[in-house]
Amino acid sequence: MTVMEIKSFSSSFVKGVVLAVATVALVGGSAFSAAGNVENGAKVYMKKCWWCHGEEGEADGPAAEFMMPPPRDFSAGVYKYKTSPPDAEIPRDEDLFVMISNGMPGTSMPSWKEVLSEQERWDLVAYIKTFTDMFEDMDNPPALSLAGKIPSTPDSITKGAKAYEAGKCFECHGERGKGNTQKKLKEGSGAKLWPRNLTKQWTFRAGTTPENLFARVTNGIPNTPMPAFAAETTANGKLSVEDRWHVVNYVMSLADPTNQVSQGQIVIKGVQRPAIPADEKDAVWDGVEATTFRLAPQIIQKERFFTPANDLISVKAVFTDKDIAFLLQWDDRTQSIPGEEKSGTLAWGPLGHDAVAIQTPVTPSGSSEKPYFGHGDGKNPVSMLYWKSQSATDPAGSMLMTATGNHKREMGDAESIGFTTSSSYEFGTWKVMMKRSLVSPNTEKDTQFVVGKYIPVAFANWDGSNGEAGSKHTMTTWYWLLLKPAPSNDVVVIPAMIFALLFFGQYAFSRFAGDKKNKA
Repeated sequence: MTVMEIKSFSSSFVKGVVLAVATVALVGGSAFSAAGNVENGAKVYMKKCWWCHGEEGEADGPAAEFMMPPPRDFSAGVYKYKTSPPDAEIPRDEDLFVMISNGMPGTSMPSWKEVLSEQERWDLVAYIKTFTDMFEDMDNPPALSLAGKIPSTPDSITKGAKAYEAGKCFECHGERGKGNTQKKLKEGSGAKLWPRNLTKQWTFRAGTTPENLFARVTNGIPNTPMPAFAAETTANGKLSVEDRWHVVNYVMSLADPTNQVSQGQIVIKGVQRPAIPADEKDAVWDGVEATTFRLAPQIIQKERFFTPANDLISVKAVFTDKDIAFLLQWDDRTQSIPGEEKSGTLAWGPLGHDAVAIQTPVTPSGSSEKPYFGHGDGKNPVSMLYWKSQSATDPAGSMLMTATGNHKREMGDAESIGFTTSSSYEFGTWKVMMKRSLVSPNTEKDTQFVVGKYIPVAFANWDGSNGEAGSKHTMTTWYWLLLKPAPSNDVVVIPAMIFALLFFGQYAFSRFAGDKKNKA
């Protein structure tokens, strides 16, 4: 070989290795499928899978009606996520294996890799394929080509933002990727569908690598409004290979690491300030740490709720010597305005108000027993600060309540504690500020916020476009609020004074000892 031939061979070899590694990353594991045993796969399926997917794979198991999105109907042969080329009618065996192994975040599909052996998972793949005849006459497709991958750079991200607009991605995913859709979306089966919030990449259901996203942008998501964007050139809502990689880099740049729960976060740290922020947009809030909690559907009391849309709520707290204010923030794909035509077209079921509530025990200190989680009980009541969004005819509203159990609520005197709210909805995110006094004149039916004490606190949230009203909502468990007083000057002054006394004392002692020595 000549020197030039050796260089050419080396370059081709390196590119081949990189492409092979990227292909392995795309499928999330081995690039080659293992032989599965159908008979054993049937046994595993009947032990682990039929409860949701049904005995014949028709998504009609006894648990299916409580799920959103619904479980996959294997008999239809339609799979949302695949890493095969656009012209392939079926997913790769590796795609099914990865989905079984890793599960699907934000759905009821769990990860099975810690429960089932690798062989059992391949056996499941083999059995699942028998529910439809689509796989009978087709070989396992090759992997989607990842040629032309473009590294993420500021220039690529800028081009990706333009391609995002050219492909009209904002119509479903929102201008800033929060999923604040302009359309009512549903699957081919008619099931409700909410667009992905691109800032919450921990919710992505088929991997979070650039290669994973490229496969989704290229192939679309079958049986949903997410189209395939594969094309030779960017035109008519389609995107070239180059622009698809730019879009991938843009979407990756939208990830918000603060928009997820951090393990071990259980305490909201209220900070002391000279004055309460003027409203939810006040710059004072920028310097306050947020604590984010997971929202779960309310299933402990009738009427139970199993199909939530909102998943997180972030909370900040500021207090003075007299008052306390909370800033509640959550992503909501729709601004629910009852009576407004546009909001009504996006709603699933009757359109209600977006709403949020804070729950605290009436006696947060001096008692080791927390109230019953669902609105307290007769022995341990809770105080509730409630806000709801505006309607087409009325402004946003708020209420102070005392609860002693489910559907056992008594209205409180909001004016007596100076309870006020302010709110705004922008680019798919609600911000609501609630302000009230630390001390309430009604000691038997309202919370007294004590500085330096851990106070139990919980939250509830309603998405009016998702049919949420009354007991049908999302909620958190009990967490803690700690109002930490600002450090006083004593923390600095007293140690400084002690240091000065010790210094001058030692200096005086040294002088005294030196004088005695000189005299001697």
